[in-house]
Amino acid sequence: MDVRQLRYALALAEHQHFGRAAAAVGIAQPPLSKAIAQLEGEVGARLFDRTRQGVFPTAAGEALLARARRIDQELTAAAHDAQRAARGETGSLRIGFISSALLSMLPPVLRRFRAEHPEVRLQLQEMVTVEGSRALVAGELDVIICRGTPRGRGVQQLVSVAVSRDYMIGVVSTSHPFAGQQRISLDQLRSQPLVIARPEDEPAVIKTLRDVLPDLGAWPCVTHAANAQTIMGLAACGFGVGLGAQDMRTTARPDTWMVDIRPRVALPSLTLAFRSEHHSPSLTALLDVVAQTCPVARSALMRLPTQSCDDSAGPALTAYKR
Repeated sequence: MDVRQLRYALALAEHQHFGRAAAAVGIAQPPLSKAIAQLEGEVGARLFDRTRQGVFPTAAGEALLARARRIDQELTAAAHDAQRAARGETGSLRIGFISSALLSMLPPVLRRFRAEHPEVRLQLQEMVTVEGSRALVAGELDVIICRGTPRGRGVQQLVSVAVSRDYMIGVVSTSHPFAGQQRISLDQLRSQPLVIARPEDEPAVIKTLRDVLPDLGAWPCVTHAANAQTIMGLAACGFGVGLGAQDMRTTARPDTWMVDIRPRVALPSLTLAFRSEHHSPSLTALLDVVAQTCPVARSALMRLPTQSCDDSAGPALTAYKR
């Protein structure tokens, strides 16, 4: 027996008439009558009584119909689940991110994604850019948010999209001589102890610092910190001028003072990266949310090659592909 026969039997039980049942399933009456006869032959029992008052299930028919209804419900549910997965409404995503992504870029993206796709399971892992790049290339992650373009073996397999434009600012304690000033110069930094990211955590940021302060390595007092919150905390304790992305302003604390640096020093952008051959509707749905949430990413996503996005892309990415 097959699903088609079971659905014909369900229609016949519901309408109690061969003609009406055939019309309900969209076929002529003779094929439906033949299918029911074949089903009875396969089962080896009469499933329907044909009477002048109508067509009614026998005891054998009722037993078969009970299971047929469950089978039909499961098949309908399976098709519904498959359609939802194809639209990125279910599934899972493994996301690696650097801590500074939580300062401003990532929270609105995740809030919107979770609101629009509540049944997609998100596995989030904080990691530095180098670790995230390796995990993404190895297939251990679906997407990463890192600082600058990923580097290392296998990164040619990745698609990278800038999601923010960053520049460097300073943070000092409220008792520091710079407190109250709106801006300071790079030359003024040369006389100050600094609190900066660890090279292994933010290699792109450290490279930028060394480009604008080439004698940085010879300075007697440089303290390294693991993340923006630690940079701010150490600066508040008087360890020196903390240097980081302008997004540090989002976590300002009452015992610190933020100061601009002139000339402005551009930092490598926060970057979203994923494997170019991805076929995950959930990832495509995330990219769509990023496109709608991050203006910088929106223009970059318009330039993505169409093969980087599958055919179940959301409204924004679908429009970009055209």
